[in-house]
Amino acid sequence: MAGAGIQTSDVPHLRLETVGMDTLIVRLFDSIEESNMGWVLAADSALRQVFGAALIDLVPSYTTLLLHYDVTMLEESEARARVSQALENLSPDNGQQGQLHEVPVWYDDSVGPELVPIATRLGISVEALIERHCAHDYCVFALGFAPGYAFMGVLEDALTTPRLKTPRQKVAAGSVGIADCQTAIYPSRSPGGWNILGRTPLTLFGRNAAGEPSSLFMPGDRVRFVSVSREEFLRQGGDVTPLEERS
Repeated sequence: MAGAGIQTSDVPHLRLETVGMDTLIVRLFDSIEESNMGWVLAADSALRQVFGAALIDLVPSYTTLLLHYDVTMLEESEARARVSQALENLSPDNGQQGQLHEVPVWYDDSVGPELVPIATRLGISVEALIERHCAHDYCVFALGFAPGYAFMGVLEDALTTPRLKTPRQKVAAGSVGIADCQTAIYPSRSPGGWNILGRTPLTLFGRNAAGEPSSLFMPGDRVRFVSVSREEFLRQGGDVTPLEERS
């Protein structure tokens, strides 16, 4: 499909779903694939242009866009018509790959308690597991759960790992984890059920020069994990307190 204009009826699995009196879900796909993002980002741009001042919020995700519009300006039928207008002849913008972020990670069982169990399950060394986690540039599909929390993927099949049966009450900020076919970083101390492999010293969420909330990652960005030593982790401001001591 890439490179060719499409009618709305040609978008795979395109559906409009009403989720509130002022909110629609624009569903483009049913499965998570990196190739979706060119379509999702192109739809994001087109919808923003067509809705203009009537748009309150637009949140892209793996396969969908959550569209919140001003009901004082548009009825639902008009909103649906604008969606159809925006997606008519849509083409994926594969040039919108976003920014590439290199993220330093200290992989160690003191801050990544699932590092050894997952390596053991796969029958490989911890070093090989680290190498495989760092071997792929991950697409940022969506932000959610907590400010600055980026859902990234897709993990290679062998690394696909279910969430913990019992989530931790507290996971340290900067913890790098995997769950199912995704990987993510906890931007702040919070509960969580992902399998933790290590920790980054980077700050993922703060305020920009204008004082507005700002996330390091945005949908469409790509993330490359880089293994660093304990000394380099500390030099960059990392906290080496073992995860379980923070629980």
